[in-house]
This record gives sequence, C-alpha cells and structure tokens, in this order.
Amino acid sequence: MRTQSNAAAARTQTNLAGVLAGLCLLTLLVLITLIRPAHSMEIKEVKSPGGINAWLVESHGNPLLALRFAFTGGNSQDPEGKPGVANFLTAMLDEGAGELKSAQFQESVEEIAMRMSYNAGRDTFYGNFETLTENRDEAVKLLRLAITKPRFDEDAVERIRQQLLANLAYAARSPERLASKTWYETAFPDHAYGSPTSGTVKSVKAIGADDLEAYRKRIFARDNLKVVAVGDITPEELGKLLDDVFGGLNEKSELNPVAEVEPVQGGRLEVVELDVPQSVAIFGMGGLKRKDPDFLAGFVLNHIVGGGGFSAILMEEVREKRGLAYSVYSYLSPLDRTAIYLGSVATKNDAIAESLNIIRAELKKIAENGPTEEALKNAKSYLTGSYALRFDTNSKIASQLLGILVEDMGIDYVDNRNAQIEALTVDDLKKAAKRFLKPDDLIVVVVGKPKGLKPKG
Repeated sequence: MRTQSNAAAARTQTNLAGVLAGLCLLTLLVLITLIRPAHSMEIKEVKSPGGINAWLVESHGNPLLALRFAFTGGNSQDPEGKPGVANFLTAMLDEGAGELKSAQFQESVEEIAMRMSYNAGRDTFYGNFETLTENRDEAVKLLRLAITKPRFDEDAVERIRQQLLANLAYAARSPERLASKTWYETAFPDHAYGSPTSGTVKSVKAIGADDLEAYRKRIFARDNLKVVAVGDITPEELGKLLDDVFGGLNEKSELNPVAEVEPVQGGRLEVVELDVPQSVAIFGMGGLKRKDPDFLAGFVLNHIVGGGGFSAILMEEVREKRGLAYSVYSYLSPLDRTAIYLGSVATKNDAIAESLNIIRAELKKIAENGPTEEALKNAKSYLTGSYALRFDTNSKIASQLLGILVEDMGIDYVDNRNAQIEALTVDDLKKAAKRFLKPDDLIVVVVGKPKGLKPKG
C-alpha cells in the first residue's frame, strides 16, 4: 500500500475543506447510480474522428463518467532481467506530468474530485478514470498528461521505489503472497508468467526513469488499446475525448513475443517454510482458455466445485463436514498464452495435509463422475440470477464490459451469456471436467510449517 510523505499529508489536510464537497458528491453519485438489468443496456460502438474505437453505454441520470481502458502488455512485457517495470509504472502515472510536478498534479486531481488509477495484469495494463461532468474537460487534460507526458522526476521515482521495496519486504513475510509467487515460478519456469510481477529487490533497485518511459512508449499505443465509457456523455463527446486523451500515442505498439506455455505436468509439491501458526496452500493445474468452446461449462463446473461459496463441494467437504479450514475456493484463470485452474486453502499446520488429500479426492471424483443434475440446476439459477448485480453502477458496468472487450467475447455477450449457461447439460460439464481436472498434474505450494509434508529442497 502506498503511503503519504509528511509533506503530502499536510498538503492533503490543507486542501481537505476545498475538496470535501466534491469528493462527497462523487461518492454519493457512485452509490446512487441506478441499478439496471444487464439486458436493458444499449452498448454503442463509437469511433472517434481520429479512428479510435470504444464501447459506450450512455447514462444521463447522474452527471458522472466512468472510463476503463486497457493496453495489451502487462507484466509479461517487463524487460528481460528487470521484472516489476509495469508494476512500478502503475504507481508513477499520478506522480507528475507535463509541467505539473507530483504535488501540483495530485493537488489538481483532488481539487476536481477526479479518480484515476492503474494496475498491471500478466497480459494487460489497465487504467481507471472517473469524473463529474462539470469537471470533465479539466479531468481529461490531466488524464492525457498522465498517459502521454508523465515526468518520472528523480525524487518521485525514489519515493515510489522505497514504497515498492517496503511492499516486497511485506510480501516476503506474507504466506498468501509468497505462495502465489512460488506457484507461478514453479508452474512456469523460464517463462514470463513465472516472473515475479512486483519484481525483486534487485530489479526494483535497478529500475530507472528510462525503463519506465521505454515501457510506456512500447505498450501505450493506439493499436492495442481497448476503451469502455459509461455515463453522462454522448457518442460525439466521447469521440472528441478519445482523440484528446489517446490521439497523441504512437500508432503501433512494440510488443515482445510471449510463447504459448502450459503449466508443468506430472504434479509438484513445494513447501516453503515460514514460522507461522497456519499454513497457506495454493493448488492448481492447466485450465481452459476464455474462448475455448468448453470454457463456460468449466466455469459453471468450477462454481459447483469451488467457486460457489458455502454451496461448493470443496467448502462442504473441507469446512462443513470436517471443520479443517475456514475457507477453501477455486477458480479458472485464462491468460493470453495459457490457462490455469487455481485454488487455495489455509488451515492449521497439522491439518493442511489432510485438507489437501480431501481436495485431491474430490477433484478426482468430479473428474470421473461429473456433477449431479441438482447441482447443475442450482448453479444455473445462481449464476444467471446474480449476473445483473455485476452491472448496478457505472463503474461496474465499465469494468465488466472492458473485460468482455479485452477477451474479445463480442458486443452481444451480455445479452447471450445467461442463455448459454441455461443451455449447458451435465454431459457438457463432464466433458469439461475430463479436460482440465487432472489431480495427478496438481501443482501444490504450501507456505508455513506444515506437518506431514516434505519441505522444499
């Protein structure tokens, strides 16, 4: 988590009275954005005069605009030997731009109650932007500067570097984060997906302003840009905004090739010893890509197995029947160059081995027999009935649509998704189960002092 310097804290207190009204209004508008059924949305395709494409959902009930955008790239585009550049950049894009140094830029953002943030996934670099209509023109100027003319001043770079190093020190003591990092390193050795997304102490210390700017220029380009806008804006106004914000970017990106890869097969068990009273395990194997014909069946199957909270099989067997763990869950995680099925369980050091044995047994049982008709019926009811809740605010709508756009699922996916789920049969789920539920290939990483498991090395 980023921390403020004393000067920044003093500046925030000084400006508090002036920005409080705007912040409160923005928060209120987010909270009261009307709940609308997903199927009632009209998603428009907009093309700017400069040729930039976007999806738009107009909503003029509140004077608020939510913008979500993404560039293909992410952590997998970190330069060779310097993992963590994309992550570093996410923290630098509000640290001054154009003629505005860090303090001036952040004061300008606060004064107009604008929200702007960035994060990097393994394949994609994401941006989030929200503004009140009355402040939109000024907010757009700041967003354009952040994306096209970030400063990377030495003092700001060093301040963020220290924060990132502190985060790495915390991660080294966090069982959850250490388990996740080790799982990807184990599953994808010698591949970009196995590289630490936050970098290492060595790499973060070595990253400089030139690395940040080189990454930005390679990745931030018009040909790999996806944009969704939701809220108080017309297609004509959005077209102008797109050109104002993104029109100055390079036309073509310069992406390094990322090879197709599968998680290592044959199964693995890695134990990382950490002096904590509870062990954390991450388990996983190959999964299904998002555009695989069996993905939706796998998605529904996972809801039954480990994604459905207290109704899921793993939760029932591990927690409810035996009281071995407070939580256990699983999910499908498709990436651009691979697909994985991941899960996690945390419990006492002397109960982790039994918990993992039960998980393996249940995965094997589902792979061999598939789910019951009753389980499928219940999963369909929940997944179709709850879908509209993903679209009850402008920001949620924008985030959901951006995911659909990035995954290239089609502008009609929202209208068709529930019908596709309803059409699934038990045989469809059995087919998906046999394709990716392979307990013999399970890669398990345990962090803690587990009893009954052989330590790493």
